[in-house]
Amino acid sequence: MRTNNARRSKGFTLVELLVVLAILGLLAGLVGPQVMKFLGSSKSKTAKLQIEDLSSTLDLYRLELGRYPTESEGLKALVENPGNQSNWNGPYLKKGEVPKDPWGFEYQYRFPGEHGSFDLWSLGADNREGGEGENADIASWE
Repeated sequence: MRTNNARRSKGFTLVELLVVLAILGLLAGLVGPQVMKFLGSSKSKTAKLQIEDLSSTLDLYRLELGRYPTESEGLKALVENPGNQSNWNGPYLKKGEVPKDPWGFEYQYRFPGEHGSFDLWSLGADNREGGEGENADIASWE
């Protein structure tokens, strides 16, 4: 009898394993969507911070050269001399390249801007104008 009792106390029954798996499934179902929501909002916040940083860099560019980059020069003018600009003291971005938005797309730049001296924006996760949530546009003028 002793060996029979010892064998039973060493393992888990199938019912116990199923209960644990059910609890883990419920937790994953409740926690998973919340984690994804936070990941989406963190990318939007990152895009907003990058736009503010790029805007400050564009202001520095204007202070040194007396103008913002033209739309044809674009944000590349922050890392490469757009021509024979003697006052150009770049690259103005630390990594020597224009960052992409958190979703891997290029930031949009317009000069002269419709909402300010220049317009700088990301089209969000879907890379299309408009949208809600993670697909919403994030702009320098908002």
